[in-house]
Amino acid sequence: MDLSRFPRRIYTHGETPLEFMPRFTQALGGPQVWIKRDDQLGLTPGGNKTRKLEFLVADALAQGADTLVTCGAPQSNHCRITLAAAVREGLKCRIVIEERVPESFSDEASGNHFMFRLMGVDNIDVVPAGTDMAAAMKRVADELAAVGRKAYIIAGGGSNALGGLGYVACAQELQQQLFDQGVKIDRVVVGSGSSGTHGGLLAGFLGNRINIPIVGIGVSRDPADQDPLVHREAQAVCDLLGIDLTVPREAVLSFGDYWRPKYSVPNRKMVEAVQMLARTEGILLDPVYTGKVMAGLIDLSRKGYFRKDEKILFLHTGGATSLHAYEQVVLGKVPVAD
Repeated sequence: MDLSRFPRRIYTHGETPLEFMPRFTQALGGPQVWIKRDDQLGLTPGGNKTRKLEFLVADALAQGADTLVTCGAPQSNHCRITLAAAVREGLKCRIVIEERVPESFSDEASGNHFMFRLMGVDNIDVVPAGTDMAAAMKRVADELAAVGRKAYIIAGGGSNALGGLGYVACAQELQQQLFDQGVKIDRVVVGSGSSGTHGGLLAGFLGNRINIPIVGIGVSRDPADQDPLVHREAQAVCDLLGIDLTVPREAVLSFGDYWRPKYSVPNRKMVEAVQMLARTEGILLDPVYTGKVMAGLIDLSRKGYFRKDEKILFLHTGGATSLHAYEQVVLGKVPVAD
């Protein structure tokens, strides 16, 4: 899968670590769990969106944009990293926040919202749950055009075919690391949300003939709604690359039991997962995405879905900045849902 014909900015020099987690594995009682540290990607302070933005921002620059416009929920990791990319490139950044949970947005919040203010976001528009986000971003772009500026709209999560190339690149990087380290992985666990990471990685695995099943853990939807999004993203990435490949429906697998009661609302299994990884490996997860994804890995292991003799790779997509907005929750001092 040749990515060289697509403009690309480089925000990470070198590969992200691939590490075995012996103390976490011991605490879990198996399977053997490895971690791909995409939380250590470039931009402030790293995470999966960086890979997508390498292609998306390169396209924005090629089109002569002076402002990046994107969207997300309160405490959005994607918005934070998009802003960081804008700062790096000397661009402005406008953010549209969808308040999916009523009263969840606070202009004085810590975590990622503090980072928005610190890095000098151009403006934040807050809209209610259910807003047509594409239309909301288009309105911002039109406002900018009216005063002589040129916006480049980046979809939520950076999830489109061009952004998905970032996880084709990750698949190729991972394939080389596994070869170099002599490691055989049985399954990969990844968060499945806006679908760019899951779908891009799946396209990369299929196109590079990496025969490792990918297990998605939904962070906002159940499989009936999530799997078609992932399938569509993976196929769009393959089509953009011009490869003759039809993504099999059965290649898309996700679980939806771990995101409830609502997107971004804490639950008990997430709190356990965040504490467990912090206290066994000193690695930080976030409450909205990676904490719930790891909760799924832990629960599926305890239920025997992952066998004790398997080697499982957890793709860490970052987000620890938002921990600071949930401090009392992740310390177990605030009651949360089961």
